[in-house]
Amino acid sequence: MNKSKIKNIIFFVLIGVLIIPQTRLPIQVLLHKSLALFSPSVVDDSKQNVIEEYNWVLENKNGITLNFEETRGKVVLVNFWATWCPPCIAEMPSMQLLYDDYKDKIEFVFVSNETFLVINEFINKNGYNFEVYNPITRYPELFNVTSIPRTFLINKDGSIVIDKTGAANWNSEKIRETIDTLLL
Repeated sequence: MNKSKIKNIIFFVLIGVLIIPQTRLPIQVLLHKSLALFSPSVVDDSKQNVIEEYNWVLENKNGITLNFEETRGKVVLVNFWATWCPPCIAEMPSMQLLYDDYKDKIEFVFVSNETFLVINEFINKNGYNFEVYNPITRYPELFNVTSIPRTFLINKDGSIVIDKTGAANWNSEKIRETIDTLLL
């Protein structure tokens, strides 16, 4: 076989694997994991938006509501995600590791529009233990979520320090140093 035939065979195998539904999601997640090796960047101080409107109500799987107003004055990580979203799935292990170490220091607000039946199955299957919320009212306008995952790290003054769309490594030293600085 010559090089051209080998390349064609590889190409058709890859296309075939991407077409088959059972293999598409794992391949997409793997691709996004490789892209999520990098930490998100901190927004320059002069370009940081400040949340003025905290009027947002969410509900967890037990029906307990969280008024986003309760997070005012705290360091908060808000993550919009879904169980079917490959980049969301790719970044979740790093989110869980960050949550494990910072759950008692900052507020984590994981938000999904899916049913809790679907969310809980995903959370249990993957061994995650963070709380997930469904929005009851519309999120603050500054969040402007048009694609997921979308993650915001907010300081105590309500400034959005990190605004990241797409998968990222949330368990990096850079993120941990940023959070530690915000906690001072």
